[in-house]
Amino acid sequence: MGMAQSASGYDLTRLSDAAVAALAADLSPEERRVLLHHGTERPGCGVFLDNKQAGTYTCRLCGLPLFRSSAKFDSGTGWPSFFQPFDPAHIAEIRDFSHGMIRTEIRCQRCDGHLGHVFDDGPLPTHQRYCLNSASLAFVVEGGALDVRTA
Repeated sequence: MGMAQSASGYDLTRLSDAAVAALAADLSPEERRVLLHHGTERPGCGVFLDNKQAGTYTCRLCGLPLFRSSAKFDSGTGWPSFFQPFDPAHIAEIRDFSHGMIRTEIRCQRCDGHLGHVFDDGPLPTHQRYCLNSASLAFVVEGGALDVRTA
């Protein structure tokens, strides 16, 4: 199987179940509930909700860059929100029919970790609102080294 690569140069080859399990070993119970079991954190409690630092938000599990701080905005929903991803290929979109709603779930393309949902009510220029769980994210301050992990 050949390596899948995003336009921004990152390896998008799906991690094996064993690699995901190894990476998940250091997750907190809340991170495990959200990332691996498609949970949602309570609004207003996420550590990245009010983060104003410049940098890159990455997948908490595998380190793939997901969103730039320059695309973050205050949606008033209680969850960190972004109007566009770091690279669209880094985000997998899955139709979600749970809880009596039709939504689009977003997951990390490499490790399949649950990130949140995307909605069509965001600001210009995309009109997208990527609504994320802080428990799904890590943050690398601008100029810091991104740590994309394989296991």
